Amino acid sequence: MSRTDYARPDARIHLNLFQPFGPVYEWNRTPRPQDFYEFEQYARLVQTAERGLFSAVFLGESLRLREHLGQLNDIAITGRPDALVLFAYLAARTSRIGFVATLNTTYSEPVELARRLATIDLLSGGRAGWNIVTTHNAWTGQNCRRGGYLDAQDRYANAEEYVAAVQAIWDGFDASAIGADTSSWRSDPQQVVRRGRFHELETTALVPSSPQGQTVYFQAGDSDEGRDFAARRAEGVFTHRVEEPDGVAFTADLRRRARSYGRPGDDVKVFPGAFLVVAETDAEAADKAEHYRDYLFSDRRIRQVVESVWGRDLTDELDVDGDLPAAGPSVPEQTVANGVVNSADDPVRKAQEWRDLAAERGFTVRQLAHHLLKGPSFVGSAGTIADRLAHLVRVDAFDGLNVAPNAFPDGLDDVVDLLVPALQDRGVYPDAYAGSTLRENLGLPESVGRRVPELALLARSAR
Repeated sequence: MSRTDYARPDARIHLNLFQPFGPVYEWNRTPRPQDFYEFEQYARLVQTAERGLFSAVFLGESLRLREHLGQLNDIAITGRPDALVLFAYLAARTSRIGFVATLNTTYSEPVELARRLATIDLLSGGRAGWNIVTTHNAWTGQNCRRGGYLDAQDRYANAEEYVAAVQAIWDGFDASAIGADTSSWRSDPQQVVRRGRFHELETTALVPSSPQGQTVYFQAGDSDEGRDFAARRAEGVFTHRVEEPDGVAFTADLRRRARSYGRPGDDVKVFPGAFLVVAETDAEAADKAEHYRDYLFSDRRIRQVVESVWGRDLTDELDVDGDLPAAGPSVPEQTVANGVVNSADDPVRKAQEWRDLAAERGFTVRQLAHHLLKGPSFVGSAGTIADRLAHLVRVDAFDGLNVAPNAFPDGLDDVVDLLVPALQDRGVYPDAYAGSTLRENLGLPESVGRRVPELALLARSAR
């Protein structure tokens, strides 16, 4: 395609550091598992990302330790630090990169979350983002003394009310309280009163606005309801859709929905997640990708993938370089999301799907696991990957990538040292940060909740 044929010929790509633990989770195979709790290791990785002009660091949330067959799963990392506490430390060790924390609207309270987020946003100089998640499963809730209290069909209604409450609290502290002219600084927090179906509160905002005005909203939801929620509220959206035509269709649909709520459509940034394996040559990159795959998919992990559907210990039944077990799953139905379950609550159906796929492709169990768990990835020389990413961002498949490092804490150097210069040479990556706040560096205007009349009205309606 010629440059003039692209939907967005002048588009630039953003890179985020995604889940900086990296894919090497196995406790018993990690040389120094304590690295996961030494904040200096996080600082090292995040400083590398900032050197590469990454827009933000994204950290997921885990409110309960993963389990496998009813026991704690020591293959998965056995804990996770609080994102906002970690980000407070990292903000002091960096100057431009943003910090996006995944925080739950089901198992937390608006007043508490509004204060914590506003604090980290102010502390970092306007570099905070909130990934809004709407978990409803009872297994997670049991660890918060609220197991199963919210029906699945209510999770987005609860989230809408929750975010509107947080918005109202932030709006309750005059948006101009922090300004460039410190001599004009003033504080006039308002009482916020709300009576809703899910949340009632009477409070006063405790923290003023940061230089970016308000924390940036992120969201990940692929259902019709989730996309509508994102179109109303989100300024950044996480997805798994990367390639054409799927990525182009998803982004176009999201922008169309945003415009239906009075937004311009391009004020929401789409970020699929992907692994980047970069080397000097395509052949070297392919060798590296195979090495990472073999390390990530140990025999034990592959066995767990099958056991999670079969519902029993398969140590004596399963050869990972052979066929799936002759006997079917032990239980016909799974209803508890205790960690990562692959069956979608129907193990018998899922097992048959896997048998059919393995027979069709001639897969061993190992090959089947590689196929099923292979996420979006770009493997090749810096030039090869840069050409592909430049094309995809220009056809509007996405605005940026959430890049998962290949190791912790030193799995990002090839991306920064090889790929970033190649992207800059193609004119699709910045040569410097646009500003000092996350909102500036993502090219976002004032918060959607403050500038779109319909959403601003929602935030004020129950005060």
